Amino acid sequence: MCDAPNRFRPWYPLLFCAMLLAPPVSADSVLQQEARKAQRSQAELQARIDAADDETRAMLQELRELERAELRLTRENTELAPRLERQAETLDKREVALDTLEETREALPVLQERLIERLAQWVDNDMPFLREERQARVASLRSHAVEPSTAGRWERLVEAWRTELEYGREVDTWRGYVGEGDSRREVDYLRLGRVGFYYLTPDGRTGRVWQVDAGNWAPLDESERREVRNGLRIARDRRAPELLTLPVSQPLEGAGEGNT
Repeated sequence: MCDAPNRFRPWYPLLFCAMLLAPPVSADSVLQQEARKAQRSQAELQARIDAADDETRAMLQELRELERAELRLTRENTELAPRLERQAETLDKREVALDTLEETREALPVLQERLIERLAQWVDNDMPFLREERQARVASLRSHAVEPSTAGRWERLVEAWRTELEYGREVDTWRGYVGEGDSRREVDYLRLGRVGFYYLTPDGRTGRVWQVDAGNWAPLDESERREVRNGLRIARDRRAPELLTLPVSQPLEGAGEGNT
């Protein structure tokens, strides 16, 4: 019936014939197709899970790095806080200094003149050792032509004061002259800091000690001249230091007119 087509037959018998000619679909085939679909779905789901896991791990790693960075910044801020406070205090002090800079500049020349005047009085009232040299040093400080800048003048002023202070800690000897006119003669000077100032003639027969209170030279006896001679040798490094028994040039506190 299906082999001889008839154009006059209705179309549904043709459909029926096609169905009859199609191969039958088994239940196993259907199950296999469903299994393959389930496998694809499972694979797609696993891929999404894996991708989500990778993203989660990346987010966790980023979170840990952010936590470490926060801890580091917190520690650095804790360490920087005291330093920033000190810098702020320094800036405040500098601002105050800048505010008073003009006043300070105006006061500096007056302070310099006072220090120079005090130094000049010290030299004039001190024992008369190296007096011309020391007075010339003070006079140079009063000359603005030598060092016109304020910083340079301050440096020379501080150096002059330092030199005067060093005189008080030195043992020194030199050959010079004492007296004026016909009485002028060559002598060897001995200075023990600012405690004792002596001279001895080259022949050793005449020796004197400067008395600050009286402002003149007082004679030394034979034993004292011998001590001055020993002091000269010590100052010239010709013998080891030793105790000298000599009258002092200016009285020490609580020592009266004792010896040194």
